[in-house]
Amino acid sequence: MLNNTFSVAPMLDWTDRHQRYFMRLISHHALLYTEMVTTGAIIFGDRDRYLQFNDEEHPVSLQLGGSDVKHLAECTKIAEDYGYDEVNLNLGCPSNRVQNGSFGACMMAQPELVAECITAMKAAANMTVSAKTRIGIDDRDSFEELVHFVGTLHEAGCDDFVIHARKAILQGLSPKENRSIPPLKYDVVYKIKELFPQCHISLNGGVKTLAETREHLQQVDGVMMGREAYHNPYLLSEIDCLLYDDNHPLLTRHQLVESMFPYIEKEMAKGVRLQSIVRHMLGVFQGVNGTKAWKRFLSENAYKESSGIEVLQHALTLVSQGNAPQDEETSAG
Repeated sequence: MLNNTFSVAPMLDWTDRHQRYFMRLISHHALLYTEMVTTGAIIFGDRDRYLQFNDEEHPVSLQLGGSDVKHLAECTKIAEDYGYDEVNLNLGCPSNRVQNGSFGACMMAQPELVAECITAMKAAANMTVSAKTRIGIDDRDSFEELVHFVGTLHEAGCDDFVIHARKAILQGLSPKENRSIPPLKYDVVYKIKELFPQCHISLNGGVKTLAETREHLQQVDGVMMGREAYHNPYLLSEIDCLLYDDNHPLLTRHQLVESMFPYIEKEMAKGVRLQSIVRHMLGVFQGVNGTKAWKRFLSENAYKESSGIEVLQHALTLVSQGNAPQDEETSAG
């Protein structure tokens, strides 16, 4: 059974297969997500480009964006054929592009349609189908409306919810502003768990530390971390021990980078540019003496067509082997 006590959020342009491979070296158990992929991209586009992933990434969830019942069902079956562990329906993205496609957060206004989608998706494949949602949209943000929404989806067969503890404001705020301006209301997510004890409820939004993660897990079943996990990935090195009772030896930051070398060489042999992979590794020395030099050297050299592993090897010499805190120079800016 899929264990999603801790997950790394789907993030557009960030959580690609290279990033997920890197994250899996840090945590063996955290559930990893793809970027949101639209049903149209899968059905009418280059399917392998959007769906191929490395076996090492498991457990991994495909997040789908769409509102056409038949297309969502078809894509869920395709996801099963590709070997994904879960399909997640995006009901929280507030971007104009997503709204124009009539999916994402705006679907919270149509719980019956979402329920129809969930039913069709579950019937199409033998795999977990989860929903990622907000606590409300615009002026439709009462607790009663959220209870009705979750209850309608649960009756349709959805037992797994990731709830971003902010409402989405669809007109007037950008996606970036929607991640920070609407206030966080963790108590609302806690109350949903109380009302739906049979459902797996994960909390998302503003979580930045493992201490916060453990505190939330006193109230809900799972925690999803987003940008903090991306910008400070080594934070996840303690997840397996703390949350999954797995005490395997931890890689140091230097060992972690070096363990990426075979993967990078394999991918570069296929034509992948070094920058496409190392851009996801820039934050691995967050908080350590030399991190600014590490980031600067990679940013100035990894993009070059001739760059290879030697660029990373040199960058490693600029960073402290230990976990010494940043000095005054490296912590500035």
